[in-house]
Amino acid sequence: QVPVVESGGGAVQAGGSLRLSCTAGTYTFTYCMAWFRQAPGKEREGVAVIGRGSGPPHYADSVKGRFTISSDNAEDTVYLQMNSLKPEDTAMYYCAARYQEWSETCSSFNEDAFTYWGQGTQVTVSS
Repeated sequence: QVPVVESGGGAVQAGGSLRLSCTAGTYTFTYCMAWFRQAPGKEREGVAVIGRGSGPPHYADSVKGRFTISSDNAEDTVYLQMNSLKPEDTAMYYCAARYQEWSETCSSFNEDAFTYWGQGTQVTVSS
């Protein structure tokens, strides 16, 4: 079992920024890592995903141009920089991880493919 721990959530006003962090034990650089979110009364949705190697990250259309996912292999940490936040970004944000073979791509938001999940961190954006 890989412990996945998120941090960095909070309450901000619309237009503000937050940076979420996620650690998944050691060897994070071997994982495909993703951020998902779930708003009250809605299904969980993929937000951003990043894999090992040089492949580009992928984003949900709703956050493109505002959110940036990045990884720091030395710190075994994945970040989600969220700028220009909107009230509709309010949700519980979850980090998820799965081992990624070098031959695989890491671009899907298929929840069933992710093995390890964190408990979530709340993001609340007020208007």
